[in-house]
Amino acid sequence: MKAHLDHLVCWVADQLRSLHFYTEVIGLPGVRAEEFREGKAAFPSVRISEGTIIDLMAYDAIRGVDEGTGVKGSSGHPVNHLCLAVSSEDFDALQVRLKQHGVEITGSGTNSFGARGIAPETIYFPDPDGNVLEVRYYE
Repeated sequence: MKAHLDHLVCWVADQLRSLHFYTEVIGLPGVRAEEFREGKAAFPSVRISEGTIIDLMAYDAIRGVDEGTGVKGSSGHPVNHLCLAVSSEDFDALQVRLKQHGVEITGSGTNSFGARGIAPETIYFPDPDGNVLEVRYYE
């Protein structure tokens, strides 16, 4: 299977302060920064590479994120989850392997925003240590 890092979610106390730090101090370009400032996006992001971003998520969103991943207690850590983007074929094959190994898919979503735009499907599951992984594909 070929995969790459899609995005990381970092918990922040002040999204605008963090956006300023990552864009102005670190030098990463903002993603959806204006949409966030206008109230049209729930969080801003910064681009690491063509296919990888960091989402700057407010601590206030903890409850909703726990519900989304389906892994209780996963929210609020410095990094909430790791997301991998794969082909749709690898996405389907992974779900089979997860089932074969007794790994429960704890959450799923459709039309989810990520580094390359909107992904039609996404799944969440914990690793053996409780770290949450998200896997998605793009068309």
